Amino acid sequence: MNDLVEVRPGVYRDSVTLMRVSRALTERPGVAVAVVAMATELNLGLARDLGFAVPPATPGDLLVAVRAGSPAELEDAAAELERQLAARAQASGTRGEAPPRTTRAAARAFDASLALVSVPGEHAFAEALDAVEAGLSVMIFSDNVPVEQEILLKDLARARGVLVMGPDCGTAVVGGAGLGFANVLRPGPVGVVAASGTGAQQVTSLLDLAGVGVSHVLGVGGRDLSAAVGGRSAVQALRALDDDPATELIVLVSKPPAPEVARAVRDLDLATPVVAALLGPGQDDLTTAAEKVLRALGRDVPEWPSWPAPARDGAAEPGGALRGLYAGGTLCAEAALVAGAGGFTDFGDDSYTRGRAHPMIDPALRLEALRGVASGVVLMDVVLGHGADPDPSSSLAPAIRDAVARGVDVVVAVVGTDGDPQGLRAQAARLNDAGAAVFTSNAAAARHARHLAGG
Repeated sequence: MNDLVEVRPGVYRDSVTLMRVSRALTERPGVAVAVVAMATELNLGLARDLGFAVPPATPGDLLVAVRAGSPAELEDAAAELERQLAARAQASGTRGEAPPRTTRAAARAFDASLALVSVPGEHAFAEALDAVEAGLSVMIFSDNVPVEQEILLKDLARARGVLVMGPDCGTAVVGGAGLGFANVLRPGPVGVVAASGTGAQQVTSLLDLAGVGVSHVLGVGGRDLSAAVGGRSAVQALRALDDDPATELIVLVSKPPAPEVARAVRDLDLATPVVAALLGPGQDDLTTAAEKVLRALGRDVPEWPSWPAPARDGAAEPGGALRGLYAGGTLCAEAALVAGAGGFTDFGDDSYTRGRAHPMIDPALRLEALRGVASGVVLMDVVLGHGADPDPSSSLAPAIRDAVARGVDVVVAVVGTDGDPQGLRAQAARLNDAGAAVFTSNAAAARHARHLAGG
C-alpha cells in the first residue's frame, strides 16, 4: 500500500466539510482509507491507529492521511483532494482577506445577531461564551458539552437577554433561515420550541405535508427539559414566540422530559395556545401531536403518505426480533415507546458521534449494523433536509436489498418535505423499490414494524 500523510498548518475547514471530503476520497478506486480532519488529539490518534506515521501537529492544523493500492491511485486521490478542498472553499464563500480570529470579532465585522457554534465539544464552551458576552444569541450544534457548562451559558444568556439553543441543538429555523439539519418548510403560523432536533423535524415535516408552515423553530438542546437544566432555554423560547405576532400556535417538542420540569413549562402563563408533544409513556406520539395542531388550526388531517413493501416470494409469517437502527434520538425514543419491545440503538448518541460525523451525514455505522442482521425486523429512520446526506438512498437501498434477500423485513420512516433537496418521494420510492415498507410517520412505521415482529 502507498500512504500520503501531510499536516497543513493553520488550514481550517469545518468537520462536516472534511467528513465529506474524506468520504469522496474513500469512494475513489484503489483508496483503502482517507482521513482528512483537523489535527485534534482524537483525529491524530485515529490516524495512528490506522497505521499512518503522523508527524507532530496542533488542533489548528489540517491532517491529511490517505492510503491507496498504487502510486497512480494515490496521485489521483491527491488531485481529487485539492479539487474537493478548493470547490468547498469556493462554495462557502471564503474571501481573500484574513478572517476574524474570534467570535466577538466576527460579530462586529458582520453586524450579526446570532452565532452558530460547530466545533469539537471540548472547545464549544469558549466559543459560545464569547458569543453570549458579545450580545449574540447562539446555536450550539456541538455535542459532548458538559451539563455544567450548558447551565452557566444559559444563565448568562438570560441575564444578557439572548437565547442559547443547545448544546447538541441539531435543528433551528429563524426567520425562514434553516440552521443545522433543517428541512425546507413553508412559512406559516406555527412556532416550535424543541428539546429535540429530529422530533421538531418530524412534526414540522408532517405539518408541511398538510400544507401548514412555521414561523420559527427554536431548538433548545436535548437536555434542556432535564432535571439538571430545568427548561432554562425552553422558557425563554416560549416567551419569545408568545411575543411574536406571526406565531398563532406553539408546539413544544421534547424527548421524555423530567416530570417536574414538564409541569413547570406547561404552567407558563402565555397568551398563545400551546400543543405539547412531550414523549413518554401514555403521552401522544409526534404524529398525533401534529394532527392536534392541524385540528386546532381548523385544518383537515390528511392520510400520511406511505409505501407498502413489495410482495416477495416465500415471505414468512410475521415474527422475529425487532431491531431499531436510528439516526435521530427522539425518533428512536418514540419508536421504542410505540413498538413496546425490541432492541433500539440511537447512532446519533454522543457515545457514537465522538470523533465521527453524525449518522444523518455518515451512514457507515448503521450500514454495518444492518449487514449484521440475519433475520427478523429492522426499523430505521431517514432524515432529509439541508445538512443531511445529499442522497441517503444511494447507500441504504443496496444494503436494504441485501437484508430483504436474507429474509429480513425492513421498515423505514422518511422524515422530510417535498421541498427538501434530496426529494422526499424520490428517496421513498428508491427505498421502497429495494424492498422496504416506507412511512412518512415514524409512529406509523413503528406500529407496522411491531406488527411484522408479531406484536
